[in-house]
Amino acid sequence: MSFEYLIDPAKGPQWQGVLPGKPQPYVLRSGEGEHAKLFGDVFTVLLSGDETGNQFGIITSASPAGDVIPTHSHNETHETFYVLEGKVRLFFQDAEGAKQSQLLTPGDFGYVPAGFAHAYQIVEDARMMGTLSGGFERFFQHMGTPTDSTAPDQPPFIPDFPRMQAAAQQHNMQFMRDFEWPEPTA
Repeated sequence: MSFEYLIDPAKGPQWQGVLPGKPQPYVLRSGEGEHAKLFGDVFTVLLSGDETGNQFGIITSASPAGDVIPTHSHNETHETFYVLEGKVRLFFQDAEGAKQSQLLTPGDFGYVPAGFAHAYQIVEDARMMGTLSGGFERFFQHMGTPTDSTAPDQPPFIPDFPRMQAAAQQHNMQFMRDFEWPEPTA
């Protein structure tokens, strides 16, 4: 599947029937939700902007240890990082513009408001939960590919650069290629 469905969503995955698609009570059991594979990660949408009047969405991710997720910023999206399992290094610019690096372990929480450069690295296989401004939860689906499985041993899905750029443009974010972070001290 190509990235053209970002322009015409009817041509892309719909995940119809998994979430209600409108504000109403519902329950998902363990392992349920809308799953997408992106690189080595499996992202699961548990709640989308469709169910919250576009106020917020909730995702989980199951991620293998590996490379730094590229530095980026969101023009309108606030993002949270709640570590359920494993270790995640969060890189971010603080309110004064200083570059920070914090190692998050189970139970730790990080928040990056819209407009702040950030990146993260899965230091040890991890599971995270995130709350995002409504609609951005679909970014991982637009850049990734649908999957019915949450199994971590699936082959990775590596999107091509045009697909990455189209998803970033649709979700009002920028990748910051030349941004460098200091080496972590702890």
